[in-house]
Amino acid sequence: MKLGVIADDFTGATDIAGFLVKNGVKTIQLIDRPEDASELSAEAFVVSLKSRSCDPQHAVQMSLRALEWLLKQGCDKIYFKYCSTFDSTSEGNIGPVADAILQRMNADMTVVCPALPVNGRTLYQGYLFVHDTLLNESGMRDHPVTPMKDAKIRRVLESQTTGRVGEVHYDVIERGPEAVSDKVNELKETGCRYVVFDTLNDAHLLTIAHATKDLKVYTGGSGLGDALARLWKGDAVAIDSAKEVGRPAPAKTVIFSGSCSAATNVQVEQYRAAAASLAIDRQRLIDESGYEEEVFRWIMAHIDEPYAPMVYATTTPGKLLENKQKYQGFNLGEAIESLFGRLAARLLRENVRNYIVAGGETAGKIVQSLELSALYVGPQIDPGVPWMKATDSNVFLALKSGNFGAEDFFKKAQEMYYGT
Repeated sequence: MKLGVIADDFTGATDIAGFLVKNGVKTIQLIDRPEDASELSAEAFVVSLKSRSCDPQHAVQMSLRALEWLLKQGCDKIYFKYCSTFDSTSEGNIGPVADAILQRMNADMTVVCPALPVNGRTLYQGYLFVHDTLLNESGMRDHPVTPMKDAKIRRVLESQTTGRVGEVHYDVIERGPEAVSDKVNELKETGCRYVVFDTLNDAHLLTIAHATKDLKVYTGGSGLGDALARLWKGDAVAIDSAKEVGRPAPAKTVIFSGSCSAATNVQVEQYRAAAASLAIDRQRLIDESGYEEEVFRWIMAHIDEPYAPMVYATTTPGKLLENKQKYQGFNLGEAIESLFGRLAARLLRENVRNYIVAGGETAGKIVQSLELSALYVGPQIDPGVPWMKATDSNVFLALKSGNFGAEDFFKKAQEMYYGT
């Protein structure tokens, strides 16, 4: 079997890639798609797009282009990866992209499984929870791009697709793979194209994976990908071999944090107490042409210290709303991402080799600015966040989705250089 994954953002791609490698699946993450993959060899290819929040038609076009490339590589199972918080409003892209993939694959049904219990994302009676809080009552309700106002995943998906959506609840999953398979077949016979699964723990993910192992198309977060990989591989020798290719080495390191999630706010605050940190001055970024040079020189002044310097735009939801109102008519987010991208490109020329990045949009910009096309996926720092190595150079990256990672993530990522 060869698995092809289409991920709707960069950190979402590293999320599932890390879980695949954790189970011994040799994985390469691709930035969009390479022109020539003849020299790339892997058991799983993960194509990272920037399609989560763009126009649905554009998202479908990008996803189908990635799908065609994956099929040419011999991938016989396709996984559409989106965020474990189902980041997609009623006008969003998950439904249209899933519809297009199913049509191209001539498949009449697929699973919908965003859950990632290890990071507190679970489903019960079809409602998505973030730890013990309904999705629409969590911090995701204030997301600047995809505010989640409904925790009932069936309703959200039904607003995006013409396909019928069914549910398999906790009581069925508890009875095991055969009961789940029977329920799925029952829903299929009633015309359901999508099936949303309750998921409270990793055992449920394995049950779902067993029950749906013959499908050609899957959709979900990284949790189900983890379970499928455990069924497929999982032996100790394969795991060690898969991890080593992307393990980082000590080198000059920089941290860029663009995420404004609750988790990243805590991580930034903790790291500020341990290392040199610089908050982006938004007004100066807009007004002063020399501001980039000043930030660059600050980074270089701290680049050889025991812990890497951090440049961050991370701020609280209240301050984020205040900034949006203050800078109406100016795309502040894009300006910050562009600044980070230009800084990364300059730092690479100064032999900075390790990049730790928080936030999906920021990660995408950094990878593009470093002109990377493919990455070997290595060991996980925290669930869903692996180290990675460029396939054609000694550049290493840790790309963290905003809501992921322990409070000491930034320090922990660097301590992995020394095998700790």
